[in-house]
Amino acid sequence: MVGIDFYGGVDEIGGNKILIHEAQTSILLDFGMSFNQAGLYFSEFLQPRKANGINDFMELGLLPEIKGIYREDYLKHCGMECSEEPAVDGLLLSHAHMDHSAYIHHLREDIPLYMSEESHLILKVLEETSTVSFADILQVKKDFHFVPKKNGEGYKKLGGKDASLEREIKTFEPYKTFEIGDFRIRSAPVDHSLPGAAAYILESDEEVTVYSGDLRFHGRHPEITQKFVKEAKKSNPNVMLCEGTRMAEERTETEKDIEHKAKELIRDFKGPVIVNFPVRDLDRLLTFHNVAKAAGRILVVNLKQAYMLNLFKGRGYPEIEDVAVYVPRRAWGLLGEDSFACFNGQWIQSSEIEPSYVNSQYKKWERDFLDWENTVNYMDIRGEPEKYLFRCDYFELKELIDIKPENGLYIKSMTEPFDDEMMFSERRVKNWLQHFNLCPMHKMHVSGHASGPELLDMIREIEPETLYPIHTEHKEMFKVLENDGIKVVYPERAG
Repeated sequence: MVGIDFYGGVDEIGGNKILIHEAQTSILLDFGMSFNQAGLYFSEFLQPRKANGINDFMELGLLPEIKGIYREDYLKHCGMECSEEPAVDGLLLSHAHMDHSAYIHHLREDIPLYMSEESHLILKVLEETSTVSFADILQVKKDFHFVPKKNGEGYKKLGGKDASLEREIKTFEPYKTFEIGDFRIRSAPVDHSLPGAAAYILESDEEVTVYSGDLRFHGRHPEITQKFVKEAKKSNPNVMLCEGTRMAEERTETEKDIEHKAKELIRDFKGPVIVNFPVRDLDRLLTFHNVAKAAGRILVVNLKQAYMLNLFKGRGYPEIEDVAVYVPRRAWGLLGEDSFACFNGQWIQSSEIEPSYVNSQYKKWERDFLDWENTVNYMDIRGEPEKYLFRCDYFELKELIDIKPENGLYIKSMTEPFDDEMMFSERRVKNWLQHFNLCPMHKMHVSGHASGPELLDMIREIEPETLYPIHTEHKEMFKVLENDGIKVVYPERAG
């Protein structure tokens, strides 16, 4: 009989960490961060200590105490027991959002990771461009290791390529069966708010289990979610694990509705237009690329989005050549006409400084874009604001000091704040907008999750024998399915 242990995603949105096991095989379904639990103790400027291995995480209930799954360097550094063999046979990643993937960082490198090719690319972007701690996903960089110096006198910290261990990454074709021990598995692409999201159909000799991951029907590709529903129904599942993020909400607008509203808003507007949308939501990027094009403007993306678009070339998203890439000032601000540096007692304007000095301010991955013809900086946008649609997130608001927008529009295309810290950030954004006369804030957003009625219709069509509501704060609303002969079981957190 298949057993399921829930270590996250119970009575909360996100934080999925689920262990499914039968006979000699155990598989993790996601291993993500619980934003609710982490937010009780940590914030942007108060973070767990790498120096304490995984103890900070376990002490505060962020990581489950499961033997045989965590990386050796963290365990041994804290004097904890480390198993010779991994206790699980693999991890199925539904998608690359942090509430499903962030804590993969803590897992042993010999646990194979199964994911879509698109999820692999997004994790590559995160790993290459991130500046935060605990960001080892595709590879493990060994900590707390010292090796002898070449001259034989003393030791040095292990670093570079010698400290990196590659994880075993396995990507798959949609609906093509692959095996992990006792399980025969098919991945099913679903529409969500970033590329590569997948549900899973797991078959064993005893049962068929369906895991929804996160999905929706109102994005740009509802047909792929609809195909999953049909294939899941054909499998005659005994058990379904289904997300319920928006269980208490009715159906919302579609991605195309956002595109239409934004086009109408800026069609005849001549001043600066600024928009904020999630950095990895390529469907939303496509939406505002279309909006910009319809208004005779060019969408301006940041360097991280440029890096991602370059990796996703030829996959149905805007080509990197069709957008403008914003290059911010870094370090000393050696860019443009507003800063100077002193060389041998003489102050020289940034625009006259040798490019090698300017480029040295940027990270290695960023330098690849600096000489592209479609790069822009604050002077370009300040000089011709009507030419661009500038994507600017919370961390880039300081760029407005250089751009100096006047009487512009600001479009927020992101989720509404749902905790105190996000509310505080929202108030801070409004202060910036008021300072630059960018009010009112125009809100245009659709969720990456299906509504309650859509979820109920989906489950009724798939018709599992037993349903476990996960990734939801409204599990009781699934109880109505018992009228359709579906047993609803509220999961309990293991351990």
